[in-house]
Amino acid sequence: MNNTVNQRLEDLREVMRREHIAAFIFPSTDPHQGEYVPDHWKGREFISGFNGSAGTAVVTLNAAALWTDSRYFLAAEEQLKGTEYQLMKLKVEGTPTIAEWLGRECGAGAEVAVDGMVNSANSVKELIADLRRQGGITVRTNFDPLKLIWRDRPAIPENALEIYPTEYAGETTASKIARIRKALREKHADGMLMAALDDIAWTLNLRGTDVHCNPVFVSYLLISTQDVTLYIDKVKLTPEVSAYLQQEGVSVDGYENVVKGLKDYFEYNILIDPDEVNYTLYKAVTRERVEEESPVKRMKTVKNPTEIAGFRSAMLRDGIAMVKFLKWLDEAYGSYKSYKSHESYETELSVDRHLTALRAEQPLYRDLSFDTIAGYGAHAAIVHYEATPETDIPLEPHGLLLLDSGAQYLDGTTDITRTIALGPLTDEEKLVYTLVLKGHIQIELAKFPSGVSGTQLDILAREAMWREGLNYLHGTGHGVGSYLNVHEGPHQIRMEWKPAPFVSGMTVTDEPGIYLAARCGVRIENTLLVVPYKETEFGQFLQFEPLTLCPIDKRPVIRERLTQEEIDWLNGYHQTVFDRLSPHLDADEVEWLRQACAPL
Repeated sequence: MNNTVNQRLEDLREVMRREHIAAFIFPSTDPHQGEYVPDHWKGREFISGFNGSAGTAVVTLNAAALWTDSRYFLAAEEQLKGTEYQLMKLKVEGTPTIAEWLGRECGAGAEVAVDGMVNSANSVKELIADLRRQGGITVRTNFDPLKLIWRDRPAIPENALEIYPTEYAGETTASKIARIRKALREKHADGMLMAALDDIAWTLNLRGTDVHCNPVFVSYLLISTQDVTLYIDKVKLTPEVSAYLQQEGVSVDGYENVVKGLKDYFEYNILIDPDEVNYTLYKAVTRERVEEESPVKRMKTVKNPTEIAGFRSAMLRDGIAMVKFLKWLDEAYGSYKSYKSHESYETELSVDRHLTALRAEQPLYRDLSFDTIAGYGAHAAIVHYEATPETDIPLEPHGLLLLDSGAQYLDGTTDITRTIALGPLTDEEKLVYTLVLKGHIQIELAKFPSGVSGTQLDILAREAMWREGLNYLHGTGHGVGSYLNVHEGPHQIRMEWKPAPFVSGMTVTDEPGIYLAARCGVRIENTLLVVPYKETEFGQFLQFEPLTLCPIDKRPVIRERLTQEEIDWLNGYHQTVFDRLSPHLDADEVEWLRQACAPL
C-alpha cells in the first residue's frame, strides 16, 4: 500500500508542477462538510493511506505531512510507515499549524491550492488569512487534481431514498419547513442553502444509504420564501419518493445544478452557514449573504416526544442485544483457566461479528451507527482502533476489552461503550477503570442551569483523573441523531470552548476515557437525555437521564475510590437496567443480569 501512496505522490507532483502549484491540501471532508464521507470524496485517504475519520494531508513538491488528533496518533503512525509523510500531532506542543509549516516549506509568494468544493467557506477564508501572514502565500480554490490522478475513483452514490414515516419522525416536513422559514425571518434572511446531509434528511423526512453507517443522501436543499428545491441525482428517486416530494411542494433539480440555482436565486438575501457550505458554493452566491449558523442544526438536536419515545424503545432493544452478548462473553471467559491455546480464544473481530448478529435480530434494526471498536489490551489504548484481519488478536483470559459500538434502528440511534474484564487485572488497570467510572458518574449526576454549555461541565469528568496526573484528549460527549448521524452538533461536552447551550430534549453521550500507550485503554459511555430538574428563583435547572440500558462491569472497580453518592448512582442505575430489561429476557439471561446488576 505504501509503495502505492508514494506513486500517487509522484503523480500528484507531476500535476502540481504543470499547474505551478507549490502545495495541495487534502481535508477529510466532502462538499457537505460531513464527518463520514462517501468513497468518492476520500481524497485524503487516497493520497496518504491514512483512513481515520479526521485528518488533513498536505503535499508540497518536496515533502508531505498529515495532521490528526489524539484519537489517531498510534493508528496514523502505523499507516504512514514507509511513506514520505511526517505525522503532525494536533494539540501537542511544538506541532506547527498547516500555515506555519507551508510558510517554511514553500516560502514567500508561493501558490497553495485546495478544492473549493470540499472545504468549508470559513476554513478557506481562515487559510487565506493565515497564509497571507506567511510571506504572502496565495490560495487557489478551483482545482481538483484527483480528477486527473485517481483513475479508478468511485462514483458518487446513486442509492434510492426512502420516506421516513411521521410515526417515527414526530413532525411533518411542512411543519419543519414552516419553522425553518420563521427562524430565517428572525435572522432577517429570505432563504437559505442547506448543505449538511443530516439536516436535509431531517427536514424532508427522508433517509438514504449514501454514507457508511449514516442514513443520509447526497444532495442540497434551497429554501426561499415561496419555494423549496432539492438538488439531487434524480436516479435516486423512486416513484413513491417523487410523489411524496411533489405532495410536500418540493421541486427537484439535478445535483450538479446547485451553482446555477444559486445564481438564479431571486430573493434579496440568503443565509449561508460558512461552516457548512463549501467555499465554491459560497462564492457562487450573487445576492447578499447572511452569514450565520444554520437554524436547522439546533432544531434537530431538540428531540420531540415521538423521537424521545423512539430513543427509549431503540435503547431497550439495544440493551437486550448487549446483555445477550455480555452473558455469552462472560461464559466464554468465566472459565478462563480451562483455556489451553490461543486457538480456542475469541478475537476482536469475532466478538464484533457476534454482537452485530445479536443486534440484527432486534426489530427495526437497519445498520450499525459506526464501525465497532473492539480493542483488547494494548489495542484499547488506540482510541479509535478498528480491528482488521491483519491486526486482529485473540482475547486472552486476563486484562480489559474496550467495546464501543452502536446501531441504527428505525426509531433511534444508539452509541454505547463498555470496558469488560476478561480475567485477572493489574492494579493499574483497576485504578484507570475506577477513575474513568468516577468521571462518567459525575457527568450523570450533574445539575445545571438551562443554557449551560458542555464546556462548563467537562471538568466533572476529568477532575478525579487530573488529581492522578491522567487525562484524555478527546471530547467527553457529542449529540446523537434520531435515526440519523451518530455524531450530531453543535452541542458537545469537551475542554475546548463550544458555546452551544444545553436545553431540555437534547441527547448527548457521556464517554470519558484513559489510554495508556502499549498497555490498556478504558472508556465507559452512555447516551443521555437532557431533562428538567427543578425551577427556582434562579431559573430552570436541568439534569441528565441515561437512555442506555446495559450493566457497567463492577469487577474492575476499586470500591474505596468511589464516594457514597457515586456508589448510590451506580446501584440505582443498575436497578433501572434490571427492571427495564429483565421482562424481555429468558430465565438464564435474567439470572445473569441479576448478578451483573447486584449492588456494589
